[in-house]
Amino acid sequence: MSILLPMITIIPAIDLKGGKCVRLRQGLANEETVYSDSPVEMARHWVRAGGEFLHVVDLDGAFAGHPVHTEVLREICSAIKVPVEIGGGIRTDDNIEKLLATGVTRVILGTRACEHPEELARLVQKFGGQRIAVGIDARAGKVQTKGWVETTDIEAVDLAKKVDDAGVGTIIYTDTARDGMLDGVNAFEMGKICSAVSCNVVASGGISGIEDIQRLAALNCDNLTGAIVGKALYEKTVTVRRLKKAGQ
Repeated sequence: MSILLPMITIIPAIDLKGGKCVRLRQGLANEETVYSDSPVEMARHWVRAGGEFLHVVDLDGAFAGHPVHTEVLREICSAIKVPVEIGGGIRTDDNIEKLLATGVTRVILGTRACEHPEELARLVQKFGGQRIAVGIDARAGKVQTKGWVETTDIEAVDLAKKVDDAGVGTIIYTDTARDGMLDGVNAFEMGKICSAVSCNVVASGGISGIEDIQRLAALNCDNLTGAIVGKALYEKTVTVRRLKKAGQ
């Protein structure tokens, strides 16, 4: 008997730094590769390549503690017809309102959610659970904040449960040790997070090819709905369409 595996949406990543599309190795600001001077054209490229959702990170915003690339984001949302999510430096209600006004589908809270999880229920009530996502970035199961500069004593699974209880629609879980390394996804940790919550979970960090997507699909977690892919696509080791086929 064949097992029906869940469909995993492949989500190309666009990281913004200095107005350009870059990738960082393990999130380190000094480990930067520039892939395009035009984030808007890169967004169009990923949609043409089969992307049905885009993940955008304001790296300058993450380090500065407030959004920096709001106008670039507005241009991206105007240029394409697929949903866009944005993360990086979103610390206030005003930040959320201004970013949602650009046309993004949802905003991703990271440091704020970790430092003030008690606020999440209010934010969900104000903006809606599907407009608020929480990015849980972790190394060895411990949550990292402020652009991955600080490692806390908070267990990622414990934070995930609080996020889920608050009514947040989506958790984006990133294994920061694997991000940008093409070392393979940490399926074990992804499985732990998915099993701990009822909300949707998107996997991120280390996805290098179709085997990683197959490994995620084989977890058979109904709430594992997406996978963010960056360096593997930029380095052309795999295509969006091949990954989509693996996740079906």
